[in-house]
Amino acid sequence: MQDRQEQFSQVVVTAGQMRDIEKRIFAAGMPVVALMEKVAGLIARRILEILSNTALLRGSRVGILVGPGHNGGDALVVARELHFCGYEVWIYSPFSKLKELTSQHLQYAESLGIPIYQTIEQLPDSDLLIDGLFGFGLERNLTDPIASAINQLNELSVPIYSIDLPSGLHTDTGEVLGTAIRATHTFCLGLWKLAFFQDQALEYLGKAELIDFDIPLADVEAVLKDAPKIKLITRAKALATLPLPRPAVTHKYKEGHLLLICGSRRYAGGAILTVLGARASGIGMLSIAVPESLKSLLVSHLPEALIVGCPETESGAIAHLQLPENTDLSSFNAIACGPGLTRDATPIVQQVIESDRPLLLDADGLNILAQMGAIATLKKRQAVTVLTPHTGEFERLFPDVPDAKHDRVKAVQEAAAQSEVVVLLKGARTAIANPEGAVWIVPESTPALARGGSGDVLTGLLGGLLAQAAIKQIPVEDIVATAAWWHSQAGILAAQESTELGVDAFTLTQYLRKVLSN
Repeated sequence: MQDRQEQFSQVVVTAGQMRDIEKRIFAAGMPVVALMEKVAGLIARRILEILSNTALLRGSRVGILVGPGHNGGDALVVARELHFCGYEVWIYSPFSKLKELTSQHLQYAESLGIPIYQTIEQLPDSDLLIDGLFGFGLERNLTDPIASAINQLNELSVPIYSIDLPSGLHTDTGEVLGTAIRATHTFCLGLWKLAFFQDQALEYLGKAELIDFDIPLADVEAVLKDAPKIKLITRAKALATLPLPRPAVTHKYKEGHLLLICGSRRYAGGAILTVLGARASGIGMLSIAVPESLKSLLVSHLPEALIVGCPETESGAIAHLQLPENTDLSSFNAIACGPGLTRDATPIVQQVIESDRPLLLDADGLNILAQMGAIATLKKRQAVTVLTPHTGEFERLFPDVPDAKHDRVKAVQEAAAQSEVVVLLKGARTAIANPEGAVWIVPESTPALARGGSGDVLTGLLGGLLAQAAIKQIPVEDIVATAAWWHSQAGILAAQESTELGVDAFTLTQYLRKVLSN
């Protein structure tokens, strides 16, 4: 059972894929009416569990919002079950034409004496609303009178529980189709839909949970087998990778040697935060190239690291790399480059891009890459390359890729395919894609990470893991997803203990190791 739960908790599907999976279930002989009873029964049971822990006692008034399709049918079954459990239920059913099964459930609800209303003006007060207006697959903008009804319902200060997806959201992009229900809680049915991991949908979803109604694994595999996989990086998956395995007999250079190239006179703090992130990764050996004027500062924070002071420009940026004698870029298992560099360090970025080492670019490394022409430049590289842009940097790197704010998953897939590198697109739901179109999504985060320097910490942490993974031959996208999950969880844990306002980037670094022991 645990294996099934873990497998299904990682899978993410589009509306088309979910529709095809359901078709296979029905074609195999599962009656639609039986599946509706099962799914809606699970929803009703879960709602009753939640209500048992709230102030909503039996006898409280629950409004059921019923749409014309099977989502409305699910809501009507929930209405029936809550009615039998002693809740005072009323139904809002504004559509004149309903699917046959939904119509039958509405008829039965009426026979039970449950009040049914057709207009928003008729609706009585309620303590809770259950949204079954539209399920997955909605693609057209909502118009009046439904749009204005939803807007009025959103203004009520009562919890709203949505079935499968808040009505009005696009299943794949999370786009608001004119207007949408602002749910307090959303029950996603069967498999996670893409909208749950698109930044623009998050404020409408509330607390989201998956309702597993026992979809056969064979049906999921049959539909998804030829499509690029979109998966969530779960705690179990990440902790299966962390900490990276070490043999009983080893030494520092067998546990990865990372070169960090970061910092400038203006952005000394960025270098420190990046280094502290790398330290938490467990890297065996850490070398740090910074402008000569920052060397003493870095030594005071990182006594165990090799600090390389480099000649600097008048503006305080690294002028050129000056590595120790008998050392060149091939001495390192990976290079991470960018935080705090400023664009005056353009020759440095060009040099590391031309190397044959696994390379992570962030911050000014990305800005310089964008000036060079990202796609053409990256296609010349033969070694592993990872980019970690936020949305603004992404748009500068890939100006011809569709708007990342509209469909982050599609955008990151296309960017990775065009550039032939691994792309990590930061956001409330960070998405990582490889050139073959596979995607990992970090399923939770915290706005506490919207602080200057948080990205620098991720660069160091990921750089350290990449250097170790190069030796241990761990798939790069797995390592990138694991680092993003680890970074996110550190932010969540820090916010729980220090509030969202208390998680500055330095504090964040102190919680990275706590994640693994928590």
